[in-house]
Amino acid sequence: MKQYGAEFFGTFWLVLGGCGSAVLAAAFPDVGIGLLGVACAFGLTVLTMAFAIGHISGCHLNPAVSIGLWAGGRFPTNKLAPYIAAQVLGGIVAGGVLYLIASGKAGFDVSAGFASNGYGEHSPGGYGLLSALITEVVMTMMFLLVILGATDTRAPQGFAPIAIGLCLTLIHLISIPVTNTSVNPARSTAVAIYVGDWAVMQLWLFWLAPIVGAVLGAFVYKFLGGEESAD
Repeated sequence: MKQYGAEFFGTFWLVLGGCGSAVLAAAFPDVGIGLLGVACAFGLTVLTMAFAIGHISGCHLNPAVSIGLWAGGRFPTNKLAPYIAAQVLGGIVAGGVLYLIASGKAGFDVSAGFASNGYGEHSPGGYGLLSALITEVVMTMMFLLVILGATDTRAPQGFAPIAIGLCLTLIHLISIPVTNTSVNPARSTAVAIYVGDWAVMQLWLFWLAPIVGAVLGAFVYKFLGGEESAD
């Protein structure tokens, strides 16, 4: 239960910190943090939580990461569903807290997006379904490749949170204009349910693509010489 609680609070922090920066601070008059600030915020949430709870739960904070680690032989099957449930629930609670904060400002309109992920007319840059699909699959694949490599027993010890946090920052720098960056079904669900309508209708992509990408990342790492074939 401590592991599941750690995943709950870790994902809560990721959504509150990452999506919160997008909703509350990205376009703040005159001193908005912009896309660069939002990208850094997502990376910082993972970096800080990896040091805070990595030794408790592994700090997955992401159903796709849990599935990718399972596919890579790093995570047991019996913990997969509870981890995913804790991550999604933590994200939804964080989305609720963010909604309560954001709705305190006059003129707030949740239908404007609320940091939801989307494609087509709901993509920040107007990118279509195929572009969004490719982006989310490839970005999540590379994320898992970095996670598996950085946490390999042969890698320099103690630096994995830095590599993983910076990788998530880079992923956001690349892909915010395309999909608003998901690579995390829990993060996508956490805000989509408050927007409803189009955000929920397009949510399927932000479950399917990250999971496919994560499994591909696990296979790629095994091919490159993961721990199982280190000899």
